[in-house]
Amino acid sequence: MSTLQNISKTIEVDSAKENSLARREAQLRDELVEFGHNLRAQGFVVATDGNLSARLDSERIIISPAGIDKAKMKPADMIVVNAAGEKLAGWARPSSESAMHLTIYNMRPDVGAIIHAHPYTATAFASVGIALDKPLCPEVVLTLGSVPLAPYATPGSSELSESLKPFIRDHQAILMGNHGVVTFAKDLVHAYMCMETVEHYAKIEFLARQLGGQRLLSQSELKQLRETKSHYLDSSTV
Repeated sequence: MSTLQNISKTIEVDSAKENSLARREAQLRDELVEFGHNLRAQGFVVATDGNLSARLDSERIIISPAGIDKAKMKPADMIVVNAAGEKLAGWARPSSESAMHLTIYNMRPDVGAIIHAHPYTATAFASVGIALDKPLCPEVVLTLGSVPLAPYATPGSSELSESLKPFIRDHQAILMGNHGVVTFAKDLVHAYMCMETVEHYAKIEFLARQLGGQRLLSQSELKQLRETKSHYLDSSTV
């Protein structure tokens, strides 16, 4: 192959990569808008609360802008930032909690998306200092395991990231003391489902407490659940 042919081939490969990244960015912008609207519709955020992001590539994330109603976001509103939190593209300021998102991405290479919201039942538990970490519902045990409570830290501060660090590696959802909930997963679909599951579980636990207390799953029941989960994962049916 001649030098000219090598150069041409390199240009073709680079162009294909750029087109692929452009398509991925467009898709993520659309998904951020979709799930931002869902958060607002479900009452998980009000006014300009909450933020959500997705990993664009190994060095960049795309995140919702600060100070915008999630029901009114458009794809063009999303902000691209680098691993240091510096804005690379977008007309607005990135979310004030970008540092929290970057901390989670840095600690969890498997995470592709993050959602922070204030669903009212789960946030009420966070505000009275109660973690959602008891084995009450099989579905929650199988999907989230448990939802720990991180101590309060000022929103948007470096202390917020520090308060979450002990829980990030081993969980998909964390209650944030007196603040809200953050969930993270391989993509926005699963991060959003985690948020729904946390709030659903919080409602069940609240009602169970009102009815006189929870009947927690026993160790033998938990063992059987874990075996069931392993069976399904091994057979690739979930």
